[in-house]
Amino acid sequence: MIMKKKSDLKLIRALVSDAQGHIFELDGYAAVGMSGEKYAPLRVHDTLALPFGSELMMLPDRSPIVFDPQADQMVVLRENPHRHGQRLFPVAAFNSPGYVISHICAYEERQENVSPLPLFAYGAVGWGRGGFRSAAICVDREKRQDLRYMRRRDVIAGVKRMQKRLPHNRLRRHLETCALTYGCPAGKNFFLRRFEAPLPTSPTCNAHCLGCISLQDDSGIPSSQNRIAFTPSPQEICEVATTHIAAVKHAVVSFGQGCEGDPLLVGDVLEVAIGLIRRQTDAGTINVNTNGSRTGMVKKLCIAGLDSIRISINSVRPDCYHAYFRPQRYRFEDVRRTIDAAGAAGKFVSINYLNLAGFTDCEAECRALEHFLSNHPVSMIQWRNLNFDPRRYLRAMEAVADNRDPIGMKTLLTRIHQRFPALRHGYFNPPRERFQAVKMPDQL
Repeated sequence: MIMKKKSDLKLIRALVSDAQGHIFELDGYAAVGMSGEKYAPLRVHDTLALPFGSELMMLPDRSPIVFDPQADQMVVLRENPHRHGQRLFPVAAFNSPGYVISHICAYEERQENVSPLPLFAYGAVGWGRGGFRSAAICVDREKRQDLRYMRRRDVIAGVKRMQKRLPHNRLRRHLETCALTYGCPAGKNFFLRRFEAPLPTSPTCNAHCLGCISLQDDSGIPSSQNRIAFTPSPQEICEVATTHIAAVKHAVVSFGQGCEGDPLLVGDVLEVAIGLIRRQTDAGTINVNTNGSRTGMVKKLCIAGLDSIRISINSVRPDCYHAYFRPQRYRFEDVRRTIDAAGAAGKFVSINYLNLAGFTDCEAECRALEHFLSNHPVSMIQWRNLNFDPRRYLRAMEAVADNRDPIGMKTLLTRIHQRFPALRHGYFNPPRERFQAVKMPDQL
């Protein structure tokens, strides 16, 4: 048994914001994490130093929930108890890639029908051991999207280099906007000749996800970036892909990005493009990120030379999946068939598991996930934080399923690893040279 130091058991202090966005510690109060409707004061051992590249955010129209150690109770604060009349707002952490949120920022909406929060993940955060501390778990330490390795001047130099190399390529031009205007890490990596290059292709989608970052209709939520407005030709796709593969050891190129719909809807183009790539090189990993709605098309891509597939889900319970993805002309059963078909074809199959503490770790979802993995084995779970208003998401899920009794995200990760020891856990699409590697999540 490992004994924790007494300092590890100390509460971390609450962080709040004033109306101008100034963030500060609140004397006498501890930070609180939320998991569904369960609240817990955060201690040092529940948290880690805020990962580099993370951001702190003030949540408007909401009041922070903090813990009062003197009264031994949770408190909703509408104003500063130390400064009469000063309104207070919650502070959340948007963690860097590779970190799973274990507790959500604890807050209460001040009134009914408040505007929805923008499309971020809202982790609990506080102050302790001389710095910001985040309620998060590291699942992938790869530096693929570490901002310290993505200096803007280097990205610009890469853009200029690719303008000369691929002067008429529309996909290259689109990726410039992704990298320089939206700050897309995948777009930056293409121009920096690192890791994984994006291959967006589809202007349309057959799902209407609550948290779609490239298209929001009358939701009151702004889109994070504009969707690609054209489908590149197979030749344009091949040029970008082979250029990246030639320059990068263990390169990955991926269809299916945040700036597009679902790539399977233009699968005929992808099929030709994959064939062109594989006629030029057998190096590199060709991957598709998708909702997995078109099983027949995935079979064609596997034959053409696809190496891996990542399928996005928020839940393995059909009602919960449908409530978030709002699929059009397909159902969750189609997703299951695609997972099985890709596995049968010998491809590396990942689940892009959009998780939220209080839902993903509820007992019913945990049991459903275990049952799903037993009957539909996959190679990897990529643990991705759900970028959506937490309370709105929980209400949408509560309308269709029983989501009580969260066991904790750390407990869930440990439970899945123990039940399926060969299953890989992480965040990024691995190159095929590392398909067989098995990683145990850190800090469990």
